[in-house]
Amino acid sequence: MELYQLKTFVAIAKEGSLTRAAERVFTSAPAVSAQLKALEDELGVKLFERTPRGMSPTEAGLSLLEEAERTLASATRMRSAADQLRGAAQGVVRFGTVVDPVALRLGEVLVKLAERHPQVALQLRQGLSYETLSAVQRGDLDCAYVLSDSEQIEGLELRRLGAVDLVVALPVPVAEAHPGLSLDQLTNMPWVGTPPSCILRVHLEKLFAGAGREYRQGRTADGESAIRSMVASGMGAGLMRLDQAEQGERNGELAIWNGWRSHTWLCWVAPGEGKRPVAVEAVRSAVMEAWV
Repeated sequence: MELYQLKTFVAIAKEGSLTRAAERVFTSAPAVSAQLKALEDELGVKLFERTPRGMSPTEAGLSLLEEAERTLASATRMRSAADQLRGAAQGVVRFGTVVDPVALRLGEVLVKLAERHPQVALQLRQGLSYETLSAVQRGDLDCAYVLSDSEQIEGLELRRLGAVDLVVALPVPVAEAHPGLSLDQLTNMPWVGTPPSCILRVHLEKLFAGAGREYRQGRTADGESAIRSMVASGMGAGLMRLDQAEQGERNGELAIWNGWRSHTWLCWVAPGEGKRPVAVEAVRSAVMEAWV
Protein backbone atom coordinates (compact mmCIF):
# COMPACT_ATOMS: atom_id res chain seq x y z
CA MET A 1 0.00 0.00 0.00
CA GLU A 2 1.00 3.63 -0.47
CA LEU A 3 1.11 6.41 2.10
CA TYR A 4 -1.23 8.55 -0.02
CA GLN A 5 -3.85 5.79 0.25
CA LEU A 6 -3.60 5.91 4.04
CA LYS A 7 -3.89 9.72 3.95
CA THR A 8 -7.04 9.35 1.87
CA PHE A 9 -8.43 6.73 4.29
CA VAL A 10 -7.89 9.06 7.27
CA ALA A 11 -9.31 12.07 5.37
CA ILE A 12 -12.55 10.19 4.54
CA ALA A 13 -12.89 9.08 8.17
CA LYS A 14 -12.40 12.66 9.42
CA GLU A 15 -14.63 14.37 6.86
CA GLY A 16 -17.33 11.72 6.32
CA SER A 17 -17.53 12.69 2.66
CA LEU A 18 -15.57 11.82 -0.48
CA THR A 19 -15.89 15.39 -1.76
CA ARG A 20 -14.60 17.03 1.43
CA ALA A 21 -11.88 14.38 1.77
CA ALA A 22 -10.76 15.18 -1.79
CA GLU A 23 -10.44 18.87 -0.85
CA ARG A 24 -8.43 17.91 2.23
CA VAL A 25 -5.90 15.83 0.25
CA PHE A 26 -5.90 18.20 -2.76
CA THR A 27 -7.29 15.79 -5.36
CA SER A 28 -10.61 14.89 -7.00
CA ALA A 29 -13.51 12.87 -5.57
CA PRO A 30 -13.15 10.12 -8.26
CA ALA A 31 -9.44 9.81 -7.36
CA VAL A 32 -10.31 9.48 -3.67
CA SER A 33 -12.91 6.82 -4.48
CA ALA A 34 -10.38 4.87 -6.58
CA GLN A 35 -7.72 5.08 -3.84
CA LEU A 36 -10.19 3.84 -1.25
CA LYS A 37 -11.19 0.87 -3.43
CA ALA A 38 -7.54 -0.04 -4.06
CA LEU A 39 -6.82 0.05 -0.32
CA GLU A 40 -9.89 -2.04 0.51
CA ASP A 41 -8.90 -4.59 -2.15
CA GLU A 42 -5.38 -4.84 -0.75
CA LEU A 43 -6.52 -5.16 2.86
CA GLY A 44 -9.39 -7.47 2.02
CA VAL A 45 -11.88 -5.60 4.23
CA LYS A 46 -14.57 -2.98 3.70
CA LEU A 47 -13.56 0.26 5.40
CA PHE A 48 -16.70 2.39 4.93
CA GLU A 49 -20.44 2.14 4.47
CA ARG A 50 -22.31 4.69 2.37
CA THR A 51 -25.17 6.21 4.40
CA PRO A 52 -27.59 9.11 3.81
CA ARG A 53 -25.32 11.16 6.05
CA GLY A 54 -22.15 10.28 4.14
CA MET A 55 -19.30 7.81 4.56
CA SER A 56 -19.41 5.93 7.86
CA PRO A 57 -16.46 3.73 8.96
CA THR A 58 -17.22 0.05 9.37
CA GLU A 59 -16.08 -1.80 12.48
CA ALA A 60 -12.99 -2.91 10.55
CA GLY A 61 -12.43 0.68 9.37
CA LEU A 62 -12.50 2.00 12.92
CA SER A 63 -10.06 -0.69 14.04
CA LEU A 64 -7.59 0.13 11.26
CA LEU A 65 -7.94 3.93 11.45
CA GLU A 66 -5.65 4.22 14.48
CA GLU A 67 -3.02 2.05 12.77
CA ALA A 68 -3.18 4.24 9.67
CA GLU A 69 -2.71 7.40 11.75
CA ARG A 70 0.26 5.89 13.58
CA THR A 71 1.85 4.84 10.28
CA LEU A 72 1.48 8.34 8.83
CA ALA A 73 2.91 9.91 11.99
CA SER A 74 5.90 7.55 11.82
CA ALA A 75 6.48 8.45 8.18
CA THR A 76 6.43 12.16 9.06
CA ARG A 77 8.95 11.64 11.85
CA MET A 78 11.20 9.63 9.54
CA ARG A 79 11.16 12.35 6.88
CA SER A 80 11.91 14.97 9.50
CA ALA A 81 14.81 12.90 10.89
CA ALA A 82 16.23 12.46 7.39
CA ASP A 83 15.99 16.22 6.79
CA GLN A 84 17.85 16.88 10.01
CA LEU A 85 20.58 14.36 9.11
CA ARG A 86 21.06 16.13 5.80
CA GLY A 87 20.91 19.48 7.52
CA ALA A 88 18.77 20.61 4.61
CA ALA A 89 15.46 22.47 4.56
CA GLN A 90 13.39 21.67 1.51
CA GLY A 91 9.84 21.02 0.44
CA VAL A 92 6.50 22.79 0.40
CA VAL A 93 5.25 24.42 3.61
CA ARG A 94 1.47 24.92 3.81
CA PHE A 95 1.18 28.39 5.34
CA GLY A 96 -2.21 29.77 6.44
CA THR A 97 -2.93 33.51 6.51
CA VAL A 98 -5.85 35.61 7.68
CA VAL A 99 -8.20 36.97 5.04
CA ASP A 100 -7.63 40.61 4.11
CA PRO A 101 -4.55 40.50 6.36
CA VAL A 102 -2.78 43.04 8.50
CA ALA A 103 0.68 43.84 7.11
CA LEU A 104 2.01 40.30 7.50
CA ARG A 105 5.49 41.09 6.22
CA LEU A 106 5.23 38.09 3.92
CA GLY A 107 7.47 39.81 1.39
CA GLU A 108 10.31 39.93 3.92
CA VAL A 109 9.69 36.29 4.87
CA LEU A 110 9.81 35.20 1.23
CA VAL A 111 13.03 37.12 0.58
CA LYS A 112 14.77 35.56 3.60
CA LEU A 113 13.63 32.06 2.59
CA ALA A 114 14.82 32.54 -0.99
CA GLU A 115 18.24 33.70 0.24
CA ARG A 116 18.82 30.99 2.86
CA HIS A 117 16.57 28.08 1.91
CA PRO A 118 15.89 28.22 -1.83
CA GLN A 119 14.42 24.70 -1.81
CA VAL A 120 11.61 25.70 0.58
CA ALA A 121 8.40 26.89 -1.09
CA LEU A 122 5.35 28.38 0.61
CA GLN A 123 1.84 27.29 -0.32
CA LEU A 124 -0.37 30.10 1.02
CA ARG A 125 -3.98 29.43 2.04
CA GLN A 126 -6.27 32.21 3.27
CA GLY A 127 -9.16 31.81 5.69
CA LEU A 128 -10.77 33.05 8.89
CA SER A 129 -8.49 32.74 11.92
CA TYR A 130 -10.50 30.06 13.72
CA GLU A 131 -10.68 27.91 10.56
CA THR A 132 -6.96 28.36 9.92
CA LEU A 133 -6.07 27.50 13.53
CA SER A 134 -8.19 24.33 13.32
CA ALA A 135 -6.39 23.37 10.11
CA VAL A 136 -3.00 23.64 11.89
CA GLN A 137 -4.32 21.51 14.77
CA ARG A 138 -5.59 18.86 12.31
CA GLY A 139 -2.31 18.84 10.39
CA ASP A 140 -3.87 20.27 7.22
CA LEU A 141 -1.58 23.32 7.52
CA ASP A 142 2.05 23.38 8.68
CA CYS A 143 1.93 26.88 10.23
CA ALA A 144 -0.15 30.04 10.05
CA TYR A 145 -0.77 33.65 10.90
CA VAL A 146 -3.93 34.00 13.01
CA LEU A 147 -5.68 36.65 15.10
CA SER A 148 -6.02 35.35 18.65
CA ASP A 149 -6.35 36.44 22.26
CA SER A 150 -4.71 33.24 23.51
CA GLU A 151 -1.28 33.24 25.12
CA GLN A 152 -0.79 29.53 24.53
CA ILE A 153 -2.57 26.66 22.78
CA GLU A 154 -2.04 23.06 23.80
CA GLY A 155 0.12 21.14 21.33
CA LEU A 156 1.12 24.25 19.37
CA GLU A 157 3.76 26.92 19.54
CA LEU A 158 2.09 30.35 19.56
CA ARG A 159 4.13 33.53 19.18
CA ARG A 160 2.53 36.97 19.44
CA LEU A 161 3.88 39.22 16.70
CA GLY A 162 1.95 42.44 17.28
CA ALA A 163 -1.21 43.97 18.75
CA VAL A 164 -4.18 44.61 16.44
CA ASP A 165 -6.71 47.33 17.40
CA LEU A 166 -10.43 46.67 16.88
CA VAL A 167 -13.12 49.35 16.50
CA VAL A 168 -16.84 49.72 15.75
CA ALA A 169 -17.69 50.85 12.21
CA LEU A 170 -21.03 52.57 11.46
CA PRO A 171 -22.90 53.27 8.24
CA VAL A 172 -22.26 56.92 7.34
CA PRO A 173 -25.97 57.97 7.50
CA VAL A 174 -26.26 56.53 11.03
CA ALA A 175 -23.13 58.35 12.23
CA GLU A 176 -24.35 61.64 10.72
CA ALA A 177 -27.87 61.28 12.20
CA HIS A 178 -26.61 60.32 15.67
CA PRO A 179 -23.34 62.16 16.41
CA GLY A 180 -23.67 61.47 20.16
CA LEU A 181 -24.56 57.81 19.84
CA SER A 182 -24.47 56.04 23.25
CA LEU A 183 -23.43 52.46 23.94
CA ASP A 184 -27.04 51.63 24.79
CA GLN A 185 -28.24 53.03 21.46
CA LEU A 186 -25.40 51.30 19.65
CA THR A 187 -26.28 47.85 20.97
CA ASN A 188 -29.93 48.39 19.96
CA MET A 189 -28.92 48.86 16.32
CA PRO A 190 -28.82 46.15 13.62
CA TRP A 191 -25.39 44.48 13.52
CA VAL A 192 -23.27 42.56 11.07
CA GLY A 193 -21.61 39.75 13.02
CA THR A 194 -19.24 36.87 12.29
CA PRO A 195 -19.40 33.11 13.04
CA PRO A 196 -19.33 32.21 16.78
CA SER A 197 -15.72 30.96 16.80
CA CYS A 198 -14.33 34.07 15.08
CA ILE A 199 -12.18 36.36 17.25
CA LEU A 200 -14.21 39.37 16.08
CA ARG A 201 -17.34 37.67 17.40
CA VAL A 202 -15.66 37.14 20.79
CA HIS A 203 -14.96 40.87 21.08
CA LEU A 204 -18.43 41.78 19.80
CA GLU A 205 -19.98 39.71 22.59
CA LYS A 206 -17.72 41.49 25.11
CA LEU A 207 -18.92 44.86 23.76
CA PHE A 208 -22.56 43.83 24.29
CA ALA A 209 -21.76 42.42 27.74
CA GLY A 210 -20.36 45.83 28.67
CA ALA A 211 -23.78 47.30 27.94
CA GLY A 212 -25.49 44.58 29.99
CA ARG A 213 -26.88 42.92 26.89
CA GLU A 214 -26.49 39.61 25.09
CA TYR A 215 -25.55 39.69 21.43
CA ARG A 216 -28.17 37.91 19.31
CA GLN A 217 -26.87 36.77 15.96
CA GLY A 218 -28.43 38.44 12.98
CA ARG A 219 -26.70 39.17 9.71
CA THR A 220 -23.42 37.27 9.50
CA ALA A 221 -20.34 37.92 7.36
CA ASP A 222 -17.55 35.44 6.65
CA GLY A 223 -14.69 37.94 6.83
CA GLU A 224 -13.67 41.56 7.30
CA SER A 225 -14.07 42.52 3.65
CA ALA A 226 -17.69 41.32 3.81
CA ILE A 227 -18.27 43.22 7.08
CA ARG A 228 -16.88 46.40 5.54
CA SER A 229 -19.08 46.04 2.47
CA MET A 230 -22.22 45.31 4.50
CA VAL A 231 -21.61 48.24 6.89
CA ALA A 232 -20.98 50.54 3.92
CA SER A 233 -24.30 49.46 2.37
CA GLY A 234 -26.13 50.42 5.58
CA MET A 235 -27.01 46.92 6.79
CA GLY A 236 -25.74 47.58 10.32
CA ALA A 237 -22.76 48.31 12.53
CA GLY A 238 -19.78 45.97 12.56
CA LEU A 239 -16.49 45.23 14.29
CA MET A 240 -13.29 45.41 12.28
CA ARG A 241 -9.58 46.12 12.51
CA LEU A 242 -8.67 49.76 12.98
CA ASP A 243 -6.53 49.89 9.82
CA GLN A 244 -9.42 48.56 7.72
CA ALA A 245 -11.93 50.92 9.34
CA GLU A 246 -9.65 53.93 8.82
CA GLN A 247 -9.26 53.06 5.16
CA GLY A 248 -13.04 52.74 4.82
CA GLU A 249 -13.53 56.07 6.59
CA ARG A 250 -11.03 57.80 4.26
CA ASN A 251 -12.97 56.41 1.30
CA GLY A 252 -16.26 57.74 2.69
CA GLU A 253 -17.67 54.21 3.06
CA LEU A 254 -18.21 54.19 6.83
CA ALA A 255 -17.57 56.04 10.09
CA ILE A 256 -15.69 54.92 13.20
CA TRP A 257 -17.58 55.11 16.52
CA ASN A 258 -15.13 56.56 19.03
CA GLY A 259 -16.80 55.24 22.18
CA TRP A 260 -15.07 51.85 22.24
CA ARG A 261 -11.82 50.17 21.26
CA SER A 262 -10.35 46.75 21.95
CA HIS A 263 -7.40 44.75 20.67
CA THR A 264 -6.33 41.24 19.82
CA TRP A 265 -3.00 39.81 18.60
CA LEU A 266 -1.51 38.78 15.31
CA CYS A 267 0.16 35.44 16.09
CA TRP A 268 2.25 32.79 14.38
CA VAL A 269 1.26 29.21 15.21
CA ALA A 270 2.74 25.82 14.32
CA PRO A 271 3.04 22.36 15.88
CA GLY A 272 5.29 22.30 18.95
CA GLU A 273 9.06 22.01 18.71
CA GLY A 274 10.17 18.52 17.67
CA LYS A 275 6.89 17.87 15.84
CA ARG A 276 7.58 19.80 12.65
CA PRO A 277 9.90 19.31 9.64
CA VAL A 278 13.09 21.26 9.05
CA ALA A 279 11.36 23.27 6.32
CA VAL A 280 8.84 24.60 8.85
CA GLU A 281 11.70 25.51 11.19
CA ALA A 282 13.20 27.50 8.32
CA VAL A 283 9.90 29.37 7.84
CA ARG A 284 9.68 30.01 11.59
CA SER A 285 13.16 31.57 11.61
CA ALA A 286 12.28 33.81 8.65
CA VAL A 287 9.00 34.93 10.27
CA MET A 288 10.61 35.72 13.62
CA GLU A 289 13.43 37.66 11.97
CA ALA A 290 10.93 39.64 9.90
CA TRP A 291 9.09 40.62 13.07
CA VAL A 292 12.10 41.56 15.23
